Amino acid sequence: MTRQMLAVTLVAISVGGSAAQEKLQARWMEHLGRGVVALPMDDGKVFVSWRLLGTDPDDIGFHVYRRIGTGDAQRLTKDAIQKSTCFMDEQVDPAKTIHYFVRPMIAGKEADASQEFRLPSKGYLSIPLKTLPGHTPNDASVGDLDGDGEYEIVLKQEMRPRDNSQKGPTGETKLEAYKLDGTLLWRINLGKNIREGAHYTQFLVFDFDGDGRAEVVCKTADGTVDGVGNVIGDAKADHRNPDGYILDGPEFLTVFDGKTGKALSTTDYLPARGRVSDWGDNYGNRVDRFLAAVAYLDGDWPSIVMCRGYYTRAVLVAWDWRDGNLKKRWTFDSDDGKPGNRAYRGQGDHSLSVADVDGDGKDDIIYGACCIGSDGKGLYSTGLGHGDALHVSDIDPGRPGLEVFNIHENTKQDVGVSFRDARTGKVIWTKPSADVGRGVALDIDPRHAGYEMWASGDGLSGVWNVKGETVSKRKPRSCNFAIWWDGDPLRELLDRTTISKWDWEKETESTLLSVRDCSSCNGTKATPTLCADILGDWREEVIWRTTDNQELRIYSTTIPSDLRLATLMHDPQYRLSVAWQNIAYNQPTQTGFYLGHGMKNAPRPSIRTREWKPSR
Repeated sequence: MTRQMLAVTLVAISVGGSAAQEKLQARWMEHLGRGVVALPMDDGKVFVSWRLLGTDPDDIGFHVYRRIGTGDAQRLTKDAIQKSTCFMDEQVDPAKTIHYFVRPMIAGKEADASQEFRLPSKGYLSIPLKTLPGHTPNDASVGDLDGDGEYEIVLKQEMRPRDNSQKGPTGETKLEAYKLDGTLLWRINLGKNIREGAHYTQFLVFDFDGDGRAEVVCKTADGTVDGVGNVIGDAKADHRNPDGYILDGPEFLTVFDGKTGKALSTTDYLPARGRVSDWGDNYGNRVDRFLAAVAYLDGDWPSIVMCRGYYTRAVLVAWDWRDGNLKKRWTFDSDDGKPGNRAYRGQGDHSLSVADVDGDGKDDIIYGACCIGSDGKGLYSTGLGHGDALHVSDIDPGRPGLEVFNIHENTKQDVGVSFRDARTGKVIWTKPSADVGRGVALDIDPRHAGYEMWASGDGLSGVWNVKGETVSKRKPRSCNFAIWWDGDPLRELLDRTTISKWDWEKETESTLLSVRDCSSCNGTKATPTLCADILGDWREEVIWRTTDNQELRIYSTTIPSDLRLATLMHDPQYRLSVAWQNIAYNQPTQTGFYLGHGMKNAPRPSIRTREWKPSR
């Protein structure tokens, strides 16, 4: 461990089952504070919300406090709030400096106060950036980098990114860490020998060793400079060929300290590129298709999963970061000659997902049209081939377990869309199409049980229910991203810098939020910098960059809700989907339980958390 433990808080909550199952399924997850957020509204009121933790008792309540200037705090609630995790303050003087905080009420007694949140002057949080000339903010992830129980942001800054299929030089990607007040913690320069683009620079932000602070893990190379100025490998090496591809030279995997950006450990990246043609071409497109994920492969602690290839050969390598050491857990290789592995060749997507598909408490990797088990062995391959997007959740609450909605580009199969059982891979229904670019699975219509699904592709029209039946002849214009924003459990549409609601009766969209002076990322994918439940109640925040690249803006809902759920970040599958959101073609988050219209009480997450305090 990197710090001396002074205090440990251990809480285990289980959904049910045997003692052995409970022990297996109670995962170590990050200790979070209350994440209080307060935003001014157009009518002069202030909307306040906060986290219900996955480890909180069912009968917990909350009192809301307001502090004006340096005066004493005033309690705004007569009775502790138990039916929601939000509050509307109607008496605010905008000329004053105002802070809000909450105190939990447990067993009739008030507990310690949360961190105080200063009311911003505008209806969003502004994070000033120190963007270098010629750079553009792109994807981000979050983690508690300094151990204070609240999230910091790790932001990717790009110069001239290119798709692997496009030759030409790129710039040098930077990773930057910011606190929510705009404090720059560090900057890592990945260097000239890491090509820029969505398929090259996968980075993971997570507490892999349980010390209470997140690490940052990514692929590095000769000339990478860590957050304290140390150079990895040969600083003078330049392995770029005349076409801008990097097909020679060493490749590394590095774990960085989340608080300082210092490189803690570097090893060879696996799998090595080897012979370029073994991946499907001679010029370097398929060899440098990377994916990455965090997964609880033993059901207890998180592991690092780094991946290479999906059009043809596909290789996944799992690592553990424990006590300052990187140790390889397993390797799965579609082309290693092991019986059955060849069936997994060419099944990967431009993204992946992580979920416990078989209910053993351990995570499996849904690698496009196939699934790799927690032990590094193939669970199944559908043979339906590569696609651009997939969604994994309890899409059909009427069926046991999880389901997968997947889109495909394999014209030989004449299957453009598939819906399958996540555990067995059994295909439940399909839709034919020559080429499908995008597809989503969201609950947008309360008239039908489960999520609705739609896709963009040749011959595809309308919206489908979980049985594959067309329930709307018209489909939303957006097929990109999603967000839980308003007060009900239905999901909203997120496209470019607009959040909209699907009107299932009129079969049209109504705008809930449209933001000016901000931009989306990744070209036509039009994705946000990040969309995740990083503050306030269970609903999601969205982060966009400003068009001048000098600021991140965090938007959080100000719509009251009487739905009380634990923070989605304490749902293990959801938390991991935030960790892989920046990977390749960004996909929206998904929960490990059914979150939609008609849902039963959400299952309490089976987790354990540790609170660490720095040594003095």
